[in-house]
Amino acid sequence: MNTVKIHFLGASGTVTGSKFYLETPELNIMVDCGLFQGLKELRQQNWIPLPIDASKIDLVLLTHGHLDHTGYLPRLLKEGFKGKIIGTAPTLAVTRIILLDSAKIHEEEAEQANKEGYSKHSPALAFYTIKDAERTIDLFESREKEVWITLSDNIRFKFRYNGHIIGATFIELEIFGKLFVFSGDIGRLHDDLLEAPERPKWADYLFLESTYGNKLHPEEDVEGILGNLIKTTIRERGNLIIPSFAVERLQSLMYLLWRLYKKNRIPNIPIFIDSPMGNNVLSVFEQFPHWHKMPMNEYKAMCSHFNIITSYADTWKTIDDPRSKIVIAGSGMVTGGRVLTYLKQWIDLPSTFVLLVGFQAEGTRGRQLLEGAYELKLFGKYYPVKGKVHHLESLSAHADQSELLHWMEDIENIPETVFLIHGEPTSLDAFRVKIRDVLGWNVQIPKLSEIHQVIV
Repeated sequence: MNTVKIHFLGASGTVTGSKFYLETPELNIMVDCGLFQGLKELRQQNWIPLPIDASKIDLVLLTHGHLDHTGYLPRLLKEGFKGKIIGTAPTLAVTRIILLDSAKIHEEEAEQANKEGYSKHSPALAFYTIKDAERTIDLFESREKEVWITLSDNIRFKFRYNGHIIGATFIELEIFGKLFVFSGDIGRLHDDLLEAPERPKWADYLFLESTYGNKLHPEEDVEGILGNLIKTTIRERGNLIIPSFAVERLQSLMYLLWRLYKKNRIPNIPIFIDSPMGNNVLSVFEQFPHWHKMPMNEYKAMCSHFNIITSYADTWKTIDDPRSKIVIAGSGMVTGGRVLTYLKQWIDLPSTFVLLVGFQAEGTRGRQLLEGAYELKLFGKYYPVKGKVHHLESLSAHADQSELLHWMEDIENIPETVFLIHGEPTSLDAFRVKIRDVLGWNVQIPKLSEIHQVIV
């Protein structure tokens, strides 16, 4: 008999910070290595070294490129990791962009905090640097999806297509004949850019995301809502700010706005894309056409319709532009990035409209806006919220409860344990009850830093 020890080092009892460490008799494997986002107490966890010996990790497997699944990798190297980092080719392309962008932001924020003196630390240090990110990228190795990859005598894995964002997969990890399935983030059944996720046929141990475990996405007329919002923005001579994740949401929004324009449902309002990372991700769509549904001629026509901002100087030119306009800028949960500069200038104007798309984690500025905050803290100062905030939940890239259940329906066996991860407490508990009532499976909700042992 062999024992596998599973360490829940992130996305346990919360949505972000995905890190699952498996100690096995043959290899030590980490699945995902992300940053905590949102509440300050969670973000502070990022600065605490992991309670494991990073030098003993043989490899990291990545489900996809989002920051809360990859953003801790440079810190892992600082803690002694020297192994391989394995993902699909588009996942590693996205991760490279995200890590370099994240490192640049960390460096800039530390520099600004030192200049303006609003950090409690003297000097304020970057969480990691561009050099740290580059060292991390040197360890990347890509593997194809739908192919078993042998890691040792009794361990192999397979990446399987999962929708959500370009390159995203769930992972089937076979250890001494037992199948550990890590869902990663599961995409939508119907997505403008991506195919529906594949589904697992077997799972002895299932690690299942629960971001929307207690919700169904509303049936919304997205084109109608967005079209009306744009017309209102023009009528009030204001600006529409759309904070967006650089990966997938940005490209989906561009496609949606392009379709509305082609159908003559919106006028030719100037649309600015101010997300250096998002611009780079557009090139990933060009590089990997077989990973998405958009024909390349349509993709090129769409891109030429938008004003792509490449420099911070152009950000200020856009702010000074007196025309009504749409600005799509990172980040999606308003935790950092260029969107903060626009909000700082415009959030106190009644003619400003903010459209939130997708999930807003607890403790983020996006969540504060969603819940009706009357002021917002930006760069150490408070600004009154006079602009109008709207939300399009159906644009989320995450499966809702019914889609999660659909994803599980193909599993032919009864898993020994389902571990619910990637959810806030209310979502986790509601989904636990739902799975128990519908499927009768054994469900556990691991807490952060918990360790489970299983026999294989």
